[in-house]
Amino acid sequence: MKAAVLHGVGDVRVEDRPIPEPGEGEVLVKVTAVGLCGSDLHWFSDGGIGDAVLTRPIVPGHEFGGVIASGPRAGERVAIDPAVPCGQCAMCEEGNPNLCPTVGFAGHGVTDGAMREHMTWPVSRMHSVPDSLSDADVAMLEPLGVAIHAVDLSHATVGHTAVVVGCGPIGLCAIQVARAAGATRIVAVEPLAHRRQAAAKFADVVLDNTADGFAVALRDAVGKYGAHTVIECAGTDEAVAISVDAARPGATVVLGGIPDHDSTTFPAGHARRKGLTFRMVRRMKEVYPRAIALVVSGRVDVSSIVSGVHPLDEAAEAFRSANAREGLKVVVTP
Repeated sequence: MKAAVLHGVGDVRVEDRPIPEPGEGEVLVKVTAVGLCGSDLHWFSDGGIGDAVLTRPIVPGHEFGGVIASGPRAGERVAIDPAVPCGQCAMCEEGNPNLCPTVGFAGHGVTDGAMREHMTWPVSRMHSVPDSLSDADVAMLEPLGVAIHAVDLSHATVGHTAVVVGCGPIGLCAIQVARAAGATRIVAVEPLAHRRQAAAKFADVVLDNTADGFAVALRDAVGKYGAHTVIECAGTDEAVAISVDAARPGATVVLGGIPDHDSTTFPAGHARRKGLTFRMVRRMKEVYPRAIALVVSGRVDVSSIVSGVHPLDEAAEAFRSANAREGLKVVVTP
């Protein structure tokens, strides 16, 4: 079979590898679509994320779906949770499997991901999907799951004003999930024109933070006291500062972006006077059934977020395109 392998910074090669054999509790999967995440781009451009660094060639990819190719569920189309928590530690037992210290995660550390024609994975981490969802839609369920987790952390509720700072794929999903959670006014902030255009389909107000008069426009958009919840999806200090400005006193600011240099700063005095709560997004919990239901019901549109599709042989080009931030979500179809 063919597999895309990341050997180092900017070095993605398509190689031949043997089809793997399923272990206990696993099945063979024919991978149909893999999305490129911002975290994948950190591996591609920086060789790691924070203190997690590339130590060997690895198959990337954790946003994926496929068709089960072995066992009693053979032929079933599935979305696949890329995380395999231990299920026995205190974090798992407390309902926080995303914080499991020994979690295995596709395309991270020593665990090969999904950018290959076939892979094995625990069947317990697979969720049946209807034929109404395209292969690319199924791959989008993972970033949607992260957005659901972010909105859960924000405590967005009926009648609230929400602000989303950064309108990449997860930000665009977060806007829609916040709406589904009951937010009645949603403000999106994004410097890139094509992402603002995408956000305009879902948000009530879309602002360019590089434009003259942005600070005044933001205050007008969120009202006298500010937004009840703010979700940051950009990973920059500027985005965090905007989030602090946008939040009302007592609000929750959810930090979902991954900074380039593993550090984040914010206006401490301003945040302290407002009594803000900061919460960090660590992947997601067990949200795949909710993600599937939101897309099937039409309450969240993931199809329009996919801007480019590449065959596996063009994996390197897919990475370069996604890294240039020229579109939205780039998908590889093994």
